Amino acid sequence: MFYVLISIAMKFLSVIFLSGLMFFSYSCHLKSTKPPNILFIAVDDLRPELNCFGSHHIKSPNIDKVAHSGIIFQQAYCQVPVCGASRASLLTGLRPGYTWFIDYDTWADKDAPGALTLPQHFKNNGYYTLSNGKIFHHREDKLQSWSEDPWLPVDDVEGPKYWRDYQLKDNIRILTSLEGNGPAFEKADVEDNAYFDGRLAEKCIRDLRRLKEMDQPFFLAAGFYKPHLPFNAPSKYWNLYKQEDIRLADNPFRPKHAPDASMHNFGELRNYTNIPNEGPLPDSLARLLVHGYYACVSYTDTQIGKVLNELKNLGLDDNTIVIIWGDHGWNLGEHGLWCKHCNYETSLRAPIILQVPWLEGGLETDALVEFIDIYPTLCDLAGLEIPPHLQGESLRKYFNDPALPGKPYVFSRFIRGESVKNADYRYTEWLNPESSRYADMLYDHHNDPEENHNIAAEEPYTDIIELFREMNVDNRKKAEEVLQGISNR
Repeated sequence: MFYVLISIAMKFLSVIFLSGLMFFSYSCHLKSTKPPNILFIAVDDLRPELNCFGSHHIKSPNIDKVAHSGIIFQQAYCQVPVCGASRASLLTGLRPGYTWFIDYDTWADKDAPGALTLPQHFKNNGYYTLSNGKIFHHREDKLQSWSEDPWLPVDDVEGPKYWRDYQLKDNIRILTSLEGNGPAFEKADVEDNAYFDGRLAEKCIRDLRRLKEMDQPFFLAAGFYKPHLPFNAPSKYWNLYKQEDIRLADNPFRPKHAPDASMHNFGELRNYTNIPNEGPLPDSLARLLVHGYYACVSYTDTQIGKVLNELKNLGLDDNTIVIIWGDHGWNLGEHGLWCKHCNYETSLRAPIILQVPWLEGGLETDALVEFIDIYPTLCDLAGLEIPPHLQGESLRKYFNDPALPGKPYVFSRFIRGESVKNADYRYTEWLNPESSRYADMLYDHHNDPEENHNIAAEEPYTDIIELFREMNVDNRKKAEEVLQGISNR
């Protein structure tokens, strides 16, 4: 027994020593080198269906390369499954609420005018901050965050400017007429820079070259547009996939006992001219959409690779932290749904991949984490003070030990739906403005990871649901207090 205790004590001391050594090495790095640069890569509508996440049918070699030299967060969850609100929450470090960070049209300036943003905090600490592409949903939002006016790919387009970015004449004609928004996908035999993300990559490369000549660290934000609708990409990326090999969702049906509040008519997709206004999509059309989504993922992956290659060619990679994140998940027919806008796993789970050149990589963790953790993580890694209003926590510790437990619970919401998830379950309740519940659902993620059977009405789960309801109340109150505190400053 004595020797067993000695062995346990030695192992414990070894862990403490190694952790201390890694922290010491990290601290020495920050003190002995220039402040690290930040390459902040956002990808619109990117779900964690990537090769590095185990989806080997997807060709994403450049994102995979970052993942293999960094850390993958397998269980990362956005705060809001819609672009404008998700980005506002992440970039301010604030949780959403009943009256702020609600939908795609969110302005952080309006919902949280006093909040210090992530890039603004870096700018205030001597960083040169640039925004290229889609970072905040609105170019003019939180302009004080940036050292230069934000740049969009439409700035380089001659003539009329349309964010839907078609190249084929017939599709441009539809878009510019009264016939509609154009089709939901396009396959054009064009160069990469014909579409927005190709031009975005070229702009980031130009910026890296001039940033290298500046005598200050940089925070370069690159917001890629694809795989957001419409699924438009050069034909060579469509040709990476054979349509007959593309599988449709295994669960293209409404979950058993799912409330109406959890479903929607995927109006974002139905706005396109080749999508029926009602009813399920035919398998042939669904397969084309999935094909287009995959093509866009590979197209954007290539553009990210061009930026990363230039970072390396300029010798900036050894002192640049790279983070890649998708602003929320996306449904590709699961539960009969398309797009995001719901409280299911497919909309709430999204990628976070983090590479820190002086920390050992090739790691992945199943720890529960949230998007609001990104802001404090980058501050921690760069040696900056973590602003007191932040509601997340640093993820740096997972480089030391990816097996560490994550948060006991993570929270998401979409309009009136409030979700709380732990390792075993996700509970969602829908509340009216008077906080009266009108729908709820509970999914057992061990036995039903695809969320096909809502068990909220079943007797054995009453105590679990009551606990989750209390957590939602507590989370809501804390979010309101933090926002009020910022407003009062």
